[in-house]
Amino acid sequence: MRKFFNEFKQFAMRGNVLDLAIAVVIGGAFNKIVSSLVDTIITPAIGLLIGGVDFSALSFTVGASTFKYGLFVQNVVDFVLIALIIFLVVKAMNRFHRREEEEEEKLPPEPPEEVKLLREIRDELKNGSRS
Repeated sequence: MRKFFNEFKQFAMRGNVLDLAIAVVIGGAFNKIVSSLVDTIITPAIGLLIGGVDFSALSFTVGASTFKYGLFVQNVVDFVLIALIIFLVVKAMNRFHRREEEEEEKLPPEPPEEVKLLREIRDELKNGSRS
C-alpha cells in the first residue's frame, strides 16, 4: 500500500499534472469572464440587432411533449460567441509574442565567451601600455 501512495505522489507532483491543474482553474475563471461578457454585453447587443429575439423561449408542442429547441439554439449561439472571443484573445496574444520575437531577432547576437575574453585582454593591454 505504501508503494501505491509513493507512486501516486510521484504522479501527482509531476510538472504536467500541476500545469494541467493550474490550467483547469484558470480556464474555469476565464470561462466565467467570457460567459459574463457574452451574457451581459454581446447577447443583448445581438438581440438589438435582430429585433430583440430571445432564442431560449422558442419551442413547439407535439401532443403532450414540448420541444424547447430555442434553448439549444441559444446554447449554440453562446458557444460560437465564446469560441470567437477565445479565438480573438489567442490571436492577440500570438501577435504580441510574435512582435516580441521579432524585436529579439533585431538585436545583434551576443558574442561568444571567447570573443568577450579576447576583448577584455585587448582592453587590458591597451590600458597597461599607457601606464
